[in-house]
Amino acid sequence: MLVSLYFSFTEYAFPLKPAWIGLANYVRAFARDELFGMSLWNTLYYVGLAVPLGVCLSLMLALLLDRRISGRAIWRTIYYLPSIVPVVSATFLFLYIFQPDYGLINGWLWKLFEVEGPGWFNSRVWVKPTFILLALWSAGGPTMIILLAGLQNVPGEMYDAAKVDGAGRGRRFRHITLPLLSPTLFFVLITGLIAAFKIFGAVYVSTQGGPFYGSYFYVLHLFTQAFSHWQLGYASALAWILFVIVLVFTLIQFRFSGGWVHYEGETDNRAS
Repeated sequence: MLVSLYFSFTEYAFPLKPAWIGLANYVRAFARDELFGMSLWNTLYYVGLAVPLGVCLSLMLALLLDRRISGRAIWRTIYYLPSIVPVVSATFLFLYIFQPDYGLINGWLWKLFEVEGPGWFNSRVWVKPTFILLALWSAGGPTMIILLAGLQNVPGEMYDAAKVDGAGRGRRFRHITLPLLSPTLFFVLITGLIAAFKIFGAVYVSTQGGPFYGSYFYVLHLFTQAFSHWQLGYASALAWILFVIVLVFTLIQFRFSGGWVHYEGETDNRAS
């Protein structure tokens, strides 16, 4: 890490030796590199939708699979299976399913509703939502399992007491489930945020940032600078900028977590 920090203040074009240039790489990123701003915006768009949607969907499924339904173990396995599929394989599967001309999704849209489907990976407008769908399908399993484990730690006696007091399902969810599950939700939000900022593999093997830079995400820009243009000094600066951005978002979540994250020890102390 210290070496990469040093490189970020140098002009290091492999195989030449690094030369100290101070903050020039950082000035270049914010003042002269148009692709920096574009890649950052694409990544923030992706993070802002993929993370909350992924947590909400996983929470809904965890709540459903926490109930006593027939074949519960089978349904849990079915939803978890996509997460063990390699990213490259999952991406090629989605490329086939969402192919505009002969893909399954557009075929069903036409047969069922006579609606011509969008271009998905081939559309600048739809490419980011398509990658979000890919993330929801392939990365939701572990989040669901973690939330399910958190739900099973909620004492059933609290639900029984709330039912006796006349609390409906909505009130039980708001006043019992969410507070006791909040540490687990906070954990999956933090890990999901960090993972979403690092989206790379699926993009690299499919669109490589296209069409028209619609899926040109930040880590892809970093990779291109480092291993296509061999601008290792500038790539190091981009990496440290990403580190600071993720750190700031993480600290913001920690800063505001006190208002909604309730730990068991803190609850007991307040009660006493």
